[in-house]
Amino acid sequence: MTLHIRPLTKEAFAPFGDVISVRENDHFLINNGSTERYHDLAKVQLLNGGRALINIFRATPLTYPLKITMVERHPLGSQAFVPMNGRPYLVVVAPAGENVNPGDLQAFYADGDQGVNYHAGTWHHPVLALHDISDFLVVDRGGDGENCDEWFFEEQDDITLGQSVDDFIW
Repeated sequence: MTLHIRPLTKEAFAPFGDVISVRENDHFLINNGSTERYHDLAKVQLLNGGRALINIFRATPLTYPLKITMVERHPLGSQAFVPMNGRPYLVVVAPAGENVNPGDLQAFYADGDQGVNYHAGTWHHPVLALHDISDFLVVDRGGDGENCDEWFFEEQDDITLGQSVDDFIW
C-alpha cells in the first residue's frame, strides 16, 4: 500500500485536528494597530487534569521512500506542531480509536508556514522533516497519567510513503 500525499487544508485535516496557519483565518489588530492577531487557531485539549507543556523538537529527515511501521496517539491531550524554520514537512494520521487500520491512514504535505494540532487520541506518525533538520514548537499535555500509546503495524501491511523527497515538491 502506498500513501498518496495531499496538500494540508483546514477542511481535509478537520477529522484529525486543527491546521495552524494565518492563511485561512480571520484576524484583528491589537497593540494600537501594530500587530495582527490570528486568534484561537487550535483547541488545546488537556484531559484528566494535566498541564500544558511548551517544547522544541528538533527533527532529522528520514530516508524516502519511508516504510511506515508505527503510529502513536496521545489519549489525554492534544499535541500541536508549529514549524520554526519555515521548512515543509509531512503529516501521516489516522482517526482516533482503539486500533489502527492501515487503510485509514492519510498523508498530508504541510508548507513551512502551517502547523498542526492533533486532537486527543488521533493516531499520527512521529514528526517527518523533509529536507533539513527542522525545529518545531510543540504544545502538548504534561502531568500525571500515561499519554503516549504506540501502534505497530504487521510486517505484511507494507505501508510506504513516497518515492523520494522530490515527490513532495509541487
